[in-house]
Amino acid sequence: MKVTDIKTFVVDCFRTNWVFVKVYTDEGIDGVGEATLEYKEKALEGAVEHIKQYLVGENPLDIEKHWHAIYRDAYWRGGAVLMSALSAVEMALWDILGKHLGVPVYQLLGGKVNDKVRIYVNGWFSGAKEPEEFGEKARIAVQRGVTAMKWDPFGKNYLNISNAELDKSLRCVAAVREAAGPNVDLLIEGHGRFDIPTATKIAKELEQFKPMFFEEPVPPDNLEALKAVRDKSPVAIAAGERLYTRWDYRRMFDLMAADYIQPDVSHAGGIMELKKIAAEAECRYIPFAPHNPSGPVANAATLQIAAACPNFEILEIMYSDVDWRRDVTNESLEYKDGYITIPSMPGLGIELNEEGCLRHPYVPHTLRHYTGALTDIRPAKSEFYF
Repeated sequence: MKVTDIKTFVVDCFRTNWVFVKVYTDEGIDGVGEATLEYKEKALEGAVEHIKQYLVGENPLDIEKHWHAIYRDAYWRGGAVLMSALSAVEMALWDILGKHLGVPVYQLLGGKVNDKVRIYVNGWFSGAKEPEEFGEKARIAVQRGVTAMKWDPFGKNYLNISNAELDKSLRCVAAVREAAGPNVDLLIEGHGRFDIPTATKIAKELEQFKPMFFEEPVPPDNLEALKAVRDKSPVAIAAGERLYTRWDYRRMFDLMAADYIQPDVSHAGGIMELKKIAAEAECRYIPFAPHNPSGPVANAATLQIAAACPNFEILEIMYSDVDWRRDVTNESLEYKDGYITIPSMPGLGIELNEEGCLRHPYVPHTLRHYTGALTDIRPAKSEFYF
């Protein structure tokens, strides 16, 4: 079997663009992957083209060989652009291997540890601005069966926060806790916003609401700062969505800088790289909670990994999405009581609709996190999709 072509499909999804990668072979078996750069997708397209130059003509089943060759030959090892492109292509190769053998990818990773995985939802807050609006949206989500939810209540603040803004943020958390009740897990997102004293102060204030964790309290490029917050925090700290490969994670593990790790299959190196990172965490008794706010292919790949990891804890998933999400793949999720069942079709269990992708081409989007538009992540017409 030989790779004959690689194509990239950049699809607008309102808040960013999904970047789907499809690898074709001379035996008629193709595979799909996904990676976005959150607003820098043109750079990712170029990186995929460089990988294509290497991979066309190669046997797609030699996944480990190709991963190391692509990683090595980039020279400037790691980084968001290369690793996201490599992640998408690696996913597609696993999809091809699973289809070639007629088994789901989790079977190739050692088989299922989990038949279903617990999820927490992101995006349930779309459009909310005031604490009362967050509370009402939380109430609706819980009525729909949500048992864990995440959001960023910190507006457009960066590095520090005034007492008035912090008070509003805490009123937002209080409104959600009251609406959701005591048995729903709350996960507080920091988006790498704060300096050490501010993050520490916030962590102490959050304790009263009993959150599952406080995510990315400080910027991702200083793990010593993350550890400094963790050492003083009365609540669990989660991080890792902006770390790439096991080598980045080695430093986090050496420091024991986080209580939960959150590698992203679309950025950290793909399926096997996440399996290796999860194994490193397992021997340190750190739960594995993958970052997964992306599209349907990344979700399908992450479900396969979660099935095969003993230390899997909880999976992020988007609560709603653009109404054309259903047009771009044949995604079908079985959701019940806060859990999603692991699909058992060959490969990743998902197929890309190329024509559907082409109907929703690339649209430029800019970062919302520090502009006050953080919750504007959905168009007026959107759908629940599980």
